[in-house]
Amino acid sequence: MTSSPTPVTLAAGQVRARLHELTVIDVRTPAEYASGHLPGALNIPLDHVRRALPEIRHAAERGDILVVCASGARSENARKLLAEQDVTTATLVGGTGAWAAEGHDLHTLAACETRAGWSMERQVRFTAGSLVLLGLLLGLLVHPALLLISAGVAGGLVFSALTDTCGMAVVLGKLPHNRPRAVDLDAARAALRGR
Repeated sequence: MTSSPTPVTLAAGQVRARLHELTVIDVRTPAEYASGHLPGALNIPLDHVRRALPEIRHAAERGDILVVCASGARSENARKLLAEQDVTTATLVGGTGAWAAEGHDLHTLAACETRAGWSMERQVRFTAGSLVLLGLLLGLLVHPALLLISAGVAGGLVFSALTDTCGMAVVLGKLPHNRPRAVDLDAARAALRGR
């Protein structure tokens, strides 16, 4: 970092005051990013952060890096991953949800004006709920052993809460509508090299 040490977390007001000097990296899926992101944020989904490490390191040598997501969980994972690589970053407390709740604007991509994407949290809730219902129906109509589907999802949700990770989000993030196009990732990496 070029200035004094950056705190690990920044509140929305602190980010707003420093937005002009921060390099903001949004680690959500492209669909989430397109539906609303901080002004000037670059989209590098969490599962692609390692690929962009050289460019992120380059940008960090020139100024402070802020990683953001919807609520702060994925950005905290990105911050820890980058810290292991000796790249100091901060996260936005409460993510883009807190940013919007304080009345700050989120920028959207033109393609999203006609079709809104679901946030990863919403996709996880929908998928988990659907699997639980499916397990219950199959357990009642086909065979009681199929109730284990619902029990497995419940166990996964408990594990997810205890470890602050989400395997289902990782799997859903690989679906075509959540994957970044190579051009988008390349553009974000090029923008980081130029900073």
